[in-house]
Amino acid sequence: MNQHIKDKLTLLPDQPGCYIMKDRQGTIIYVGKAKILKNRVRSYFTGSHDGKTFRLVNEIEDFEYIVTSSDMEALILELNLIKKHSPKYNVMLKDDKTYPFIKLTAERHPRLITTRKVKKDRGKYFGPYPNVLAANETKKLLDRIYPLRKCNTLPDRVCLYYHLGQCLAPCVYEVDEQEYKKMTDDITRFLNGGYKDVKKELTEKMHAAAEEMDFERAKEFRDKITNIEVTMEKQKMTTNDFTDRDVFGFAFDKGWMCVQVFFIRQGKLIERDVSLFPIYDEPDQELLTYLGQFYSMVNHFKPKEILLPESIDAGLAEGLLQVKIVHPKIGQKKELLKLANKNASIALQEKFALIDRDEDRTIKAVESLGQQLGIYTPHRIEAFDNSNIQGTNPVSALVVFIDGKADKREYRKYKIKSVQGPDDYESMREVVRRRYSRVLKEGLPLPDLIIIDGGKGHVEGVRDILENELGLDIPLAGLVKDEKHRTSQLMIGNPLEIVPLDRRSQEFYLLQRIQDEVHRFAITFHRQIRGKNAFQSLLDDIEGVGEKRRKQVLKHFGSVKKMKEASVEEVIQAGIPKKVAEEIVRRLQE
Repeated sequence: MNQHIKDKLTLLPDQPGCYIMKDRQGTIIYVGKAKILKNRVRSYFTGSHDGKTFRLVNEIEDFEYIVTSSDMEALILELNLIKKHSPKYNVMLKDDKTYPFIKLTAERHPRLITTRKVKKDRGKYFGPYPNVLAANETKKLLDRIYPLRKCNTLPDRVCLYYHLGQCLAPCVYEVDEQEYKKMTDDITRFLNGGYKDVKKELTEKMHAAAEEMDFERAKEFRDKITNIEVTMEKQKMTTNDFTDRDVFGFAFDKGWMCVQVFFIRQGKLIERDVSLFPIYDEPDQELLTYLGQFYSMVNHFKPKEILLPESIDAGLAEGLLQVKIVHPKIGQKKELLKLANKNASIALQEKFALIDRDEDRTIKAVESLGQQLGIYTPHRIEAFDNSNIQGTNPVSALVVFIDGKADKREYRKYKIKSVQGPDDYESMREVVRRRYSRVLKEGLPLPDLIIIDGGKGHVEGVRDILENELGLDIPLAGLVKDEKHRTSQLMIGNPLEIVPLDRRSQEFYLLQRIQDEVHRFAITFHRQIRGKNAFQSLLDDIEGVGEKRRKQVLKHFGSVKKMKEASVEEVIQAGIPKKVAEEIVRRLQE
């Protein structure tokens, strides 16, 4: 588990939502839901797992999450995300199963049915409802209250539903359209939230049955009330009008803004976009600028409708985007906007928390290191290390850390030119001399602290170059490793003294990172040089292979290993004549 994941795990909210696992390529490999995001996501990275979960966790390099208002919303969102991204670890969920809707048909004699297919047939769809049983029970309840027809085709005589009072028998009797309209309006109002009156009526009947000691009847009413509550819970992650819309929520603080965009397509939330950036203007103006870039420069699809916070000028936004702008006041759209704002606020706070944690390991560690060493805060630290094998192919490397972070653009590699044999001290002196002679000549920034990967001899040799040859007064320290090649001690001063550092402190971890990084960089460079030299020496005695062709072949294959595996035809493809290519292959095979 990498440090980035560790940091994000500490910031997870204890709220419901969906989490999205990604591999090192950024590919979504798993989507899940949770009643409490903090507990569920953390569980992947603690304890033991079965084979499948173990493989999944091993591939996770990053994760995201979307906060929802309820577990039901998280379930619906999970389905939408899985259908969109088809993550490879969601195999068991990759089916065509969808959640049911309650549909009020637009026929002459309307029906109330449950369906999993949504069509543009002028019917009214309510849902989807993850709890299938509760949806069916609510439909049955509505069937008892509103006597719409139940059969698919009209029979030639009345059926049992008519005798039960659950159908008006349009097959035999004429039914006034106004009567249908009143019933469909009541059903629509019921399913859109006006079910409280019915719930109140059932509650009264439940209490009455209980008082009459008819507990079985009271239980039936109680179950119906429970089914209504479960089924009628608001589903802000899905809308019923199938309109394509984008929902923009934002939050700002400390000079940063986070914008969360929910993409609603065919009435379903299928994706979201998160942007975090510093702002230099009023937040409302910054958002308008962001909207223009979002739809023009990035070329996002323009939906039929965009939901924006009330503080954004709708006239300016409509003129800019040529799309209908809505400031929702109440209802489902308002809830969607609140949810977008909520996610933006959470993401922004996470950003600040990550910045604070990053600062603990970087700038604050640098400040503390300066205090421990008795020097000014070393904002710019330059570190050197040598690498050679028994004096062959000697090289040195320089890494630069600015405010505790590696700045790889400032890294430098050096081939040792003036030193013969394995003389680590003179190699370090040569490199330091070359580095800071050029710094002085070109007016480049000087470091606040120089770190040498070595002991007393290395430090004293470098000090002589800096002070006596170059006239520089720069704090100089040596990092000493233990017998296990781990960062052990830091020495500084004149005469040199060991600085006691807490091995669990951030400043000690910073020194470890610097020493490990400069060592890695030097070793990598040495291997490259050694490989090139070994390759060139293999080709030295071959007739027809000079300096130009050696470079040509090296550039083409890149390594001795690949060269040894090459055929004559592959060597010829590198621009080498056939006779020479045959000799190269023969020599390498020998």
